[in-house]
Amino acid sequence: MPVIKATTLWMIALSCMIWAGVAAASDDGWKHATSLTGEPRYAAGFSRFDYVNPDAPIGGRVRLAAEGSYDSFNPILPKGEPATGLLQHVYETLMTGALDEADISGEYGLLAEATKHASDDSWVSFRLNPAAKWHDGEPVTVEDVVWSFEKSVELNPSLRFYYRNVVKAEKTGEREVTFTFDVRNNRELPHIMGQLTVLPKHWWEGTDPDGKQRSIEGRILEPPLGSGPYRVDRFEAGRNITFARVENYWGRDLNVNVGRNNFNEINYEYYRDSTVMLEAFKGDQFDYRRENSAKNWATGYEKNRFPAREKGFVILEEFPTKASGVMQAFVVNLRRDKFKDRRVRRALNLAWDYETAKRTVFFGQYLRIQSFFAGTDLAASGLPSGRELEILNTVKDIIPQEVFTQEYENPVAGDPQKLRNNLRDAFDLLKQAGWELDGRRLVNTATGEPFTIEYLDHSDGSERFVLPWKQNLQKLGIELTYRVVDSSQYINRLRSFEYDMVTAGWGQSLSPGNEQRNYWGAQSADREGSRNYAGINDPAVDRLIDEVIFAKDRETLVAATRALDRVLLWNEYVIPQFYYPFERIARWDRFGRPEKLPEYSVGFPEIWWFDAEKATRIK
Repeated sequence: MPVIKATTLWMIALSCMIWAGVAAASDDGWKHATSLTGEPRYAAGFSRFDYVNPDAPIGGRVRLAAEGSYDSFNPILPKGEPATGLLQHVYETLMTGALDEADISGEYGLLAEATKHASDDSWVSFRLNPAAKWHDGEPVTVEDVVWSFEKSVELNPSLRFYYRNVVKAEKTGEREVTFTFDVRNNRELPHIMGQLTVLPKHWWEGTDPDGKQRSIEGRILEPPLGSGPYRVDRFEAGRNITFARVENYWGRDLNVNVGRNNFNEINYEYYRDSTVMLEAFKGDQFDYRRENSAKNWATGYEKNRFPAREKGFVILEEFPTKASGVMQAFVVNLRRDKFKDRRVRRALNLAWDYETAKRTVFFGQYLRIQSFFAGTDLAASGLPSGRELEILNTVKDIIPQEVFTQEYENPVAGDPQKLRNNLRDAFDLLKQAGWELDGRRLVNTATGEPFTIEYLDHSDGSERFVLPWKQNLQKLGIELTYRVVDSSQYINRLRSFEYDMVTAGWGQSLSPGNEQRNYWGAQSADREGSRNYAGINDPAVDRLIDEVIFAKDRETLVAATRALDRVLLWNEYVIPQFYYPFERIARWDRFGRPEKLPEYSVGFPEIWWFDAEKATRIK
């Protein structure tokens, strides 16, 4: 027997200790959930979410409506319109959120049973659930995850931009996939990767029933293979689609799915006219409607004109909006020279009489938006101080100085005298910016070009408050043309920035992050398909977005977001419109719901169910 030196024994022991430590750290590093803010609400081993009914009956169908049309079942292409519901019902993500956590800041295992990430957020790993299967019985694999990521960034410029800090996706274990980032301390990146939609590589690279090769690079109207609780059952392209419940769905008994997916069928019917859609609802052609029109809410469901509501068959409810903020605005295209001057954009705001519109058109229901994060604690108010002021001082020389001395406010009108004063101020600003009257037309003093605006829309729903604005602009010599095009043309022009002005909205979570680059960042200003509709290209804005993304704690995040809010507002990049702090719901009373809904969502149809007794009463 050979003799082993003491030093060799020590080295072997040390090596064993090191590897034991690595294994222990690896085992301990796996978690059932992640959270952007503190600890996840639900601890490891939880049985279900608190807000669901675990005994909810299974069966029946729910009929929903969608506006426009669709031409594809491919969810990642940047062009074309994928069918509504694919991402919600057919496909799944690595992790999923809870509806009773602010902005779904907690994520829990779905296709992945566990996750871990570096202490400096330079990488994140996911361990797939061994039970996860596609509807054809094939297992969901690491290869599917890597392929889905690579195809998403290859084919979709918006997703490529969104995932631009992900430099590598690779298999690091039998059921383990790891994403590596080119930055550190971006707290949101591990969270974002948990939201990756996973597609079946073997199906997309296979052939259809006729032997024709499929391609993820093109539009497709063959019912796709998924892993989710529903599959495409039947459809008429562009007109409707019905999803059927998958009886042998692999994730039926997962804790995150208990009490969910209770309908046998979910049907979407498409409408191209908002008025027809409302009448279809009242005619019992679909069951559930989110009402975004103040006029409809005030007059469209009157009991004396709507017998079903008089009988209690249709219920109207309002639910407070707690999970998100919003900016909805008239958006001018800064890529056009006539809108580049901040004074011009302020003049357009001065010409809009919101107060009169609220009284005469909006039935007194809306609030004027004063922030890019309206309705949240992220909205700037008063004058900057503390940490927010420190952040603003880092860009002091390249932002409007009013940021430090005045609280941003929209112009106020509401009566003829105030409106005249506003129009007078607007004309002074236009004159300072190089515009003058030539007869009744406002023209550029250098080029002689008349000031015209084409307002682009996909329906006439905005006409009632845009036309009075048009009349005010005419007093300044500006000619606004209100143009309505079909939804497909509108989408194509929006994606390619072929417009003077549109109405756009940006939903905001309570934990803003990387999406802000897509909304206002310079690198998205000229990227077709981005949501930087205004074309903002501002180094100060870019630096403040980074302050938001790399905030190390909630206090810094709030301060950085408020700083960004002030700079966006004082640059007058948009003309803020209005919002309503409640979600307005009209529904046929055929459904049951949990006794207490989650704090941050209505949860329909996700956690509701068909009530046969109620449905029989209506029938």
